[in-house]
Amino acid sequence: MKVSVTPGGRWNRFKAYSTLQRSLEIWAFVFSFLFKQWLLGRKFMYKGGITEEKKMERRKRLAKWLKEGLLRLGPTFIKIGQQFSTRSDILPKEYVDELAELQDQVPPFESEAAVSILEEELGCSVDQVFEKFDRDPIAAASLGQVHRAVLNGEQVVIKIQRPGLKALFDIDLKNLRVIAENLQKIDPKSDGAKRDWVAIYDECANVLYQEIDYNREAANAERFAANFKDLSYVKVPRIYWKYTTPQVLTMEYVPGIKINKIKALDRLGVDRQRLARYCVESYLEQILRHGFFHADPHPGNIAVDDFNGGRLIFYDFGMMGSISSNIREGLLEAFYGVYEKDADKVLEAMVQMGVLVPTGDMTAVRRTAQFFLKSFQDRLAAQKEQKALAESEESGYKRLSKGEREDKKKLRLAAIGEDLLSISSDQPFRFPATFTFVVRAFSVLDGIGKGLDPYFDISEIAKPYALEILRFREVGYDVVIRDFKKRWQRQAEAFNNLFRQPDRVAKLADVIERLEQGDLKLRVRTLESERSFKRVSAVQQNIAQAVFAGTFLNLGTLLYINAMRVQGTAAFFCSALFGLKLLVGLFKVKRLDKQEKLITGTV
Repeated sequence: MKVSVTPGGRWNRFKAYSTLQRSLEIWAFVFSFLFKQWLLGRKFMYKGGITEEKKMERRKRLAKWLKEGLLRLGPTFIKIGQQFSTRSDILPKEYVDELAELQDQVPPFESEAAVSILEEELGCSVDQVFEKFDRDPIAAASLGQVHRAVLNGEQVVIKIQRPGLKALFDIDLKNLRVIAENLQKIDPKSDGAKRDWVAIYDECANVLYQEIDYNREAANAERFAANFKDLSYVKVPRIYWKYTTPQVLTMEYVPGIKINKIKALDRLGVDRQRLARYCVESYLEQILRHGFFHADPHPGNIAVDDFNGGRLIFYDFGMMGSISSNIREGLLEAFYGVYEKDADKVLEAMVQMGVLVPTGDMTAVRRTAQFFLKSFQDRLAAQKEQKALAESEESGYKRLSKGEREDKKKLRLAAIGEDLLSISSDQPFRFPATFTFVVRAFSVLDGIGKGLDPYFDISEIAKPYALEILRFREVGYDVVIRDFKKRWQRQAEAFNNLFRQPDRVAKLADVIERLEQGDLKLRVRTLESERSFKRVSAVQQNIAQAVFAGTFLNLGTLLYINAMRVQGTAAFFCSALFGLKLLVGLFKVKRLDKQEKLITGTV
């Protein structure tokens, strides 16, 4: 099967150009997309009035434009598109459908270049090594393309790396480094949780550079296969080391159906619900047992065959993640805390993983954890009820229950809003860079699972699996002993408190006396005022950005009139940059207003 060629950008033709050219190409695309997205909601763009059908049609055109733009920008941005190709809960369906094609229609490079790279890496001609070599690629990815061949009578596939990838990565990652450093300072995506953006960038850059070393990918594949040697529902292609180099990877040909091709899977006759469970269990194995996981599980890298009633086939082991033992232990304890509905246990696990720093307003953190635990249990109960009613063909439930759940959700968010804001200002959370890939992996799996099974719930599968690991780790009566110790400690603490009351009364009297003498001062936080000040600050920043944007626009116009085109272009670029910051600031103010309405109950 031939891969259709979609016109690529300069990266696909591999012509050297400067960092400035590449940066201008990237930012021109970003500004164009933001402007087109802004036009989608403007009434003057629709003849005869705006309707949902017209907006859907324009979204389809914009989604296609976005996909083609990512293809032109090349591998780094193709991978970004792949990450969102299964997130139907984030992006409209039109975007998801178009981005999914990035896994199928990435333009291949010339066959002559592929053969040249192959012969140079192997040190001999193709005909001397392979009995048959198909010069037309069967698949093309953002980092390479795959050709079929016959080696010693066996069907194999050969993955050949695109030329000039490292040079392109060097340019793109320099731009991303600047973005990461600015995000580290301002963190516009979240006003609360403080993320180490530079560490996340370093992790991503390290993984990308590792991904273009096919020797490392081959070693990863063998390690992954060894981890799953006792599980029959996972298959990993065998590696041919003699014909593998840093830019060429030769492996066993294992055909399968992509896991998001639902109709083809139904024709194959496999159990889709079981496949969804296998996906989750295989990742829990990787994360909780092995500490070594596939960090790029999009549908293009997971296929299914009919062996033993349905088997998962994993491809592409260039992007892998590792988890330390303390984080694995923390995840297990977090699962146990959720199972016991114990907020303190969950918080202890988060501290152990390094996600939560035990400072600031821990009371608000604990109350918020309790709220989300209760919401989680309520959601599970609602899903079970909905599934039961659907199986008994009860009509009208889904529409009614959805409205009721939305109303309850708003009321709960309003009740918990003050605690969330308190946590935001104290910033007790820190997210290790590895969590970026873990969260992304489970997000992709959730999208895949929902495609396979409408009632898929990743938590329902994860809970018994994690408990099985805990029970395996705590053999015999250890679980009972631990529960007894915990209860004994609580009783002992309550008993000791009886004898601490006089001391506490004395301390309280001392504090009151110091307050009367002026030695202590109380700081009372008024969250309403803090929110108002935050909005005023955001508005002031927007005004400043507007002033700078207008100033540079006027300066650029004057420079162009005086035939100073280079300086004028630079001024226009600065004006566009401040205009983008102004647009981000306007969205921030809008989000703050929406948050205020939600908390005060005016929606």
